[in-house]
Amino acid sequence: MSPGDEHDGYGGSGQTRTRLPEGNTGDVHGGTRRPARGSRSLLMGVGVVVLLVAAIALANRGGNPSDASPSTTSPGKAATAPTGTRPVTGTNGTVPTGYAHDEQGAQSAAANYAVALGSTDMYQRGPREALVRAVYAPEVVDDLLKRLDTLYSPAFMANTGLEPNGTAPTDLTFVARTVPIGTEVTDYSEDGATVEVWYVNLTGLAGKGSTKPVTSAWFTSTQKLGWTAEGWRLTSNDEREGPTPVNGDSRASVAEEIAAAVEQYGGFTYAR
Repeated sequence: MSPGDEHDGYGGSGQTRTRLPEGNTGDVHGGTRRPARGSRSLLMGVGVVVLLVAAIALANRGGNPSDASPSTTSPGKAATAPTGTRPVTGTNGTVPTGYAHDEQGAQSAAANYAVALGSTDMYQRGPREALVRAVYAPEVVDDLLKRLDTLYSPAFMANTGLEPNGTAPTDLTFVARTVPIGTEVTDYSEDGATVEVWYVNLTGLAGKGSTKPVTSAWFTSTQKLGWTAEGWRLTSNDEREGPTPVNGDSRASVAEEIAAAVEQYGGFTYAR
């Protein structure tokens, strides 16, 4: 049973690293080679090459060939491009903080909150309280914590394959990680925003003898955020299943490989 089914779309995380999305680059297809036709043709050819090199360099930087400075405009729905403003300036425990007071900042906050709220910390009472207080608006925290304490009961832990305190059994690694695929702002004002986050969630126990193998599930969470003295904070978080892609032809890894990958590869800090 995916933890997302039980607590409205809380996603998973690991240690965080800054990940600035890169600009799209395309292949440059030149025309058929022709014989040289004098110095004028040679100069024109050199000029074209220089322009192509400059365009490729700017594209790799996420810029526009007509503007060498970093883009400061908001990307479209289908675009993910870096801006000239650093999107995250600090942390609150393990949760990135310091998001800009604009639509991009709200999207960055929503993506990182989806990651944080399904981490292994959510399965242990002390770390769960610290995490919830770091991402939710103060006025909703206390009631939410009471409901979560009821949700993460010994019966729920047993069904997940965990010990009553939320830790993995001996020789097994508990995996709870979320990877955002994209975000969209559906409503925005200076005081609040509604952001949808599409993500894939990995959950299960990795290791020899595991009866709860790590599986993936796809969800879209609808996060309502308010602008507070501490920046963007969640006021509610709901989820629905999908969109879910068709499974590919990749071979499923053995439990030991999954356990090693979780330890080896840290998570990211996401920024719009």
